[in-house]
Amino acid sequence: TGAVAALLFLLLWRWRRRAGGAGRVCVAVLGDLGRSPRMQYHALSLARHGREVALLGYLQTRPHPDVLHSENIRLVPVAELCGLRVGPKLFQYVLKVLVQSVQLLYTLLRIDQPSYILLQNPPGLPSIAVAWVAGLWWGSKLIIDWHNYGYTIMSLSHGRSHPLVLIAKWYEKLFGHLSDYNLCVTDAMKKDLWVNFRIKAVTLYDKPASYFKETPLDLQHNLYMKLAKDYEPFRPRAGNPSADSSAFTERDGTRGKVVKARGRPALLISSTKPSLSEDEDFSVLLRALEDYERFIKEGAKLPALVCVITGPLKDYYNGLIQKLHFKHIQICTPWLEAEDYPLLLGSADLGVCLHKSSSGLDLPMKVVDMFGCCLPVCAIHFECLHELVKHNENGLIFRDSKELAEQLKMLFLDFAASEGKLHSFRENLRRSRQLRWDQSWDQTVLPLLGNKE
Repeated sequence: TGAVAALLFLLLWRWRRRAGGAGRVCVAVLGDLGRSPRMQYHALSLARHGREVALLGYLQTRPHPDVLHSENIRLVPVAELCGLRVGPKLFQYVLKVLVQSVQLLYTLLRIDQPSYILLQNPPGLPSIAVAWVAGLWWGSKLIIDWHNYGYTIMSLSHGRSHPLVLIAKWYEKLFGHLSDYNLCVTDAMKKDLWVNFRIKAVTLYDKPASYFKETPLDLQHNLYMKLAKDYEPFRPRAGNPSADSSAFTERDGTRGKVVKARGRPALLISSTKPSLSEDEDFSVLLRALEDYERFIKEGAKLPALVCVITGPLKDYYNGLIQKLHFKHIQICTPWLEAEDYPLLLGSADLGVCLHKSSSGLDLPMKVVDMFGCCLPVCAIHFECLHELVKHNENGLIFRDSKELAEQLKMLFLDFAASEGKLHSFRENLRRSRQLRWDQSWDQTVLPLLGNKE
């Protein structure tokens, strides 16, 4: 009886393998879809080529309107687990993994049969194993998109030798081998996957979507006026009381033309990741801003500064911000609609990136988006950052708050002029004509899927 059951299962599996769910792809991330831009881009690229896409993940944040309006993309929500705080932490973690495994497998087996399951890692525990089991049932091929390693992120909190970290590393290595194809975000990660895991991967660099571009002045003004309703730093200064003006722009009452406000502050933007992991230290930026304030008090001809930090900031950093009492700097932490984030990047004067890769092998997508908007960047140093940020060409690389403060001083000393480093970096970004996501994806991923399947 057991042999007959096994034979029937094998025949069913082979039939499913042949059936293949032609044209359908499941794009999955065990995280917030709205804050997983790369997976949204995958879904949009697949939809653009006529594939039916099941985009699976948490729906905490609204995805981009292009995703919501696509006829070929169906959102498949996964409920985020909360309230499993019973017993020791290790028991809580094991319980969470077990419940997530059942929940994710149940969700994957209820969607229409896909030809491929495209999964983001991290988080890979338990999603890689569950996606492999679902793929085995459906006869689907598993593609893992390696953004980083889960075990190196865990090591930031627990240390490299912690048993959970060692188990996570073993798990990623074991189940990573079961994938049919692998994508990764840098050549350094591609090399590391092969040397340490014996996994062959194809590098698909993060590239900006088409809507990341410089924002025309009219749209900048509309955005500033919208944000000014809720956030004081965007409101006009005391000497500019016009009803149709912001801190940065004003509309000429005679001609109706938008112009930059005289004596406007510089707009600096940074952003946090939804994971709130330990690889971003925002105290570096806050200490640099303290030095910037001191430079102005000592007589340096620097503009006032509005520093916008997007994304969920830790309570610890919010507490530090509340203790700061600046005269020339305002810090704002707005909640932005998905469509407003590219507009704000395209309006800013400088971006700051504090991402330090836990593995040293991934690149910050926020910088990719900034470069798509021709926004120069100051980024904190880590091993493979040079694959993206070219020091003194499209931005600057710093190692600590003192170096960042000196860079801010140097870049903003000639802020009112149309020349200087900031202008030079922006011109270099305009001339670089980097590939956009759609072009890069078509060259790299589409051949793996088979154009005519």
